[in-house]
Amino acid sequence: MRPRIPLRKRLLVRLLVATVLIALCSVGATAWLAVQTTTRAIREEQGQDLADDMRILAQLSGYAATHPDWKGVAPTVRALSKKMGRRIALTTTDRALIADSAPHGTSLPPRAAANVDPLHTDTYTEPGAQLSGLDPRVVGPYRVTAKERVQLMGLAKDRQACFKQNGIDTTITMTPSGRPVLTDADGNNANDSVPEPCADGKLNTLTATEAKALKNLLVRAQPCLRQGGVSFKLPYFGVDVFDKSLGSRYTMGAYNKLGDADAADLRKAQACTDTARRAQLAPYVAPVAELFLGGGNTTAPRFDVSPANKAKVVGAAAAVLALTVLVTAVVATRLVRPLRALTEAAQQPPELHVRVPVKTRDETGILAEAFNDLTERRERMEAQRKAMVSDIAHELRSPLTNIRGWLEVTRDGFVEPDPALLGSLHEEAMVLQRVIDDLQDLAAADAGTLRLHREPVRVEDLVDQVVAAHRVSADTAGVTLTGKTDNSLWLEADPVRMRQVLGNLVSNALRHTPADGTVTVTAWRDGDDIVLTVADTGIGIAPESLQHVFERFWRADQSRSRRTGGSGLGLSIVRDLVAAHDGTVEAASEPGAGSVFTLRLPNSAAPEGD
Repeated sequence: MRPRIPLRKRLLVRLLVATVLIALCSVGATAWLAVQTTTRAIREEQGQDLADDMRILAQLSGYAATHPDWKGVAPTVRALSKKMGRRIALTTTDRALIADSAPHGTSLPPRAAANVDPLHTDTYTEPGAQLSGLDPRVVGPYRVTAKERVQLMGLAKDRQACFKQNGIDTTITMTPSGRPVLTDADGNNANDSVPEPCADGKLNTLTATEAKALKNLLVRAQPCLRQGGVSFKLPYFGVDVFDKSLGSRYTMGAYNKLGDADAADLRKAQACTDTARRAQLAPYVAPVAELFLGGGNTTAPRFDVSPANKAKVVGAAAAVLALTVLVTAVVATRLVRPLRALTEAAQQPPELHVRVPVKTRDETGILAEAFNDLTERRERMEAQRKAMVSDIAHELRSPLTNIRGWLEVTRDGFVEPDPALLGSLHEEAMVLQRVIDDLQDLAAADAGTLRLHREPVRVEDLVDQVVAAHRVSADTAGVTLTGKTDNSLWLEADPVRMRQVLGNLVSNALRHTPADGTVTVTAWRDGDDIVLTVADTGIGIAPESLQHVFERFWRADQSRSRRTGGSGLGLSIVRDLVAAHDGTVEAASEPGAGSVFTLRLPNSAAPEGD
């Protein structure tokens, strides 16, 4: 009676439990991911609102930088409001309304979002914003006339052509003041590195308009400089103070004239210059205005799930779990059915050799095929076991029968125990001993207890010893036995076992080679391996028999006796001993042309001092 499997250990129950846990984790993970994604989306939307606010401020600052008042700003405010989807309102510093995208009478938000002042635009982040806080679009008196613009454009094209001749590609960019500048591929001012042939200074020369405005700036800055006690006459213009407005760096030699002025004087000069510049540009820009924005929600998101929605969530989760359990039960039943068939087949008595039908090509079908292969191998092993028992009995019976017969007739006095009879009995005992020794070696190899005493072995000595040991047998059979090898070849092996391997191959070759034939033992190096071959010019082996040569008690000619055909264990011992040395053995043969047995063993370096 088959033991009953506990409920908790059944495959179906385990699959159901695992699926339910996976479903619960999936529902929880999905809910968490949905909340996190929603929160992130809201935060990103808030970040987008902030970016929109910056664009609104930048555009209105640009309007103020190019207009002396706010009279015509209303269309711009409405267009921006429509584009951004936000309410936009502008007021003076005392909250007098300038323009509003909302209907008349709509109250303003409690606080202004920012001040629109192109002369103090700290939040303006476009490239080229002045370090002093001036919007680069405020040019005022520095805007060149149309005639000057045409002249400057001609000079810019000439310099661009000169740059081109010197292998530099540039682009002409117009600054807010109308002055063209050359920029390189990265958008940087190309005038920072001018080739010597192009450095004529024409493009950088001030126009009359720019010179007049710059002179006015110098006059405005002088009182502040004198009041501050600055020791030089020219104001400090700083680095790139007129870039994007004049399009070049015009320091008027200020760096050279500063002399040894200390850091305090430099800061005073910079402050005086910035103040004078704002006073110079103030008539050209709109007055400071306050910007009000509406329509955005900057509060943190809150999630309020009502009881009805909670019931929907719980119901949906329960439905998912129920469907998961149902599908798992159906699939698990289909998976378990062939496993049960395999279990029942495996529990049948060995003599029945039950095979499981393969109905699918999935893992279960592959397992069924493997089970059927295992059953077939078991059948073959059982047949081999029976054949081996029969062969062993046959091999032992013949010498034992001979020994017993001669002993009985000698005991009964029919034959005298002369030396010839004793020699015959001794020969039969030696045959019996060889069979038993071979079986013992095979049993040790099968059990993994075959002991090897490895040591460095010179292959040349090994081959010479084997050839010398079989020289008499070869001469008696009229076969030429030779060995060919290199004295630089070494093996890490058991010398006794390796002589046994080569001896079995050589004796087998001599037994199947007719008179006037040859048997050759050869060794050479092949990469990281040592290859040894035993080749003969004997009768050869039929192709259908070649795959069986290493099987136990197998003989190519079943009619041959153990005296002429051996016990059938020699090649099996060769295979196991070579495998114990981490090597391989192969056989190749052609009927009537001889056979070649090839051993491939790991190479070993020669010992030190050799």
